[in-house]
Amino acid sequence: MYDQTLFIRKLTEFTGVLLTPYDVGNVLGELADNLTEVLGLMGSGISMLEGGRLIADTARGPAVAAVEGVQEREQTGPCVEAVRTGEPVAVSDVAEHADRWGTFAEVSAELGIAAVASIPMTVGEQTLGALDLYSTRPREWTELELAVATLMASLATAYLVNASHDSEQNELNQQLQEALESRVVIEQAKGMVAAGRGVPVEEAFTLLRGYARQRGLPLKGVSEAVVSLGLEI
Repeated sequence: MYDQTLFIRKLTEFTGVLLTPYDVGNVLGELADNLTEVLGLMGSGISMLEGGRLIADTARGPAVAAVEGVQEREQTGPCVEAVRTGEPVAVSDVAEHADRWGTFAEVSAELGIAAVASIPMTVGEQTLGALDLYSTRPREWTELELAVATLMASLATAYLVNASHDSEQNELNQQLQEALESRVVIEQAKGMVAAGRGVPVEEAFTLLRGYARQRGLPLKGVSEAVVSLGLEI
């Protein structure tokens, strides 16, 4: 059951982790481990939304991995419902929902999973996935337990969104840097060709471009050869 003292400690640790450079996979694993411990669970799992489908990402324990895999394969179960509705799905006894979830309920019973709760991982109106909580015995999920899970899931989700934005920005910065470097070497090559041929810079650029096109070579590559290797155009 819920351990408040442990929760405060784990929340402090988890928040500290999110303020430092951290691997996305480790963030999800840390989230699953913390909630399993704080709420006294059999285990936890996380599935992420990719191309409209829920894909199992993180699972703590073989039983959890199995039922997470069922949800991915069948695209049905509490995790899928939580993502589709944007609302938590809490079930005290999975056996009572055999008609609702079919294979998921069957496999859960075989593996000794009695209760399950799924928390959508959302930021604003964007849903990235869902966090699943599993118990070996029937369990009435309290509002406090669901609030604890939602808080930690929200922290992790915010981190994932920020990490994605940082990655996109870094990629853009890299592209801009490469474009700048390409422009610089081309300008250098234009100047060298112009000086060597005794022609205007505009004509030197035409010669460079024509040389590259005739041979199916990138303009930057030809320019680098002119600057670094003394290629004569």
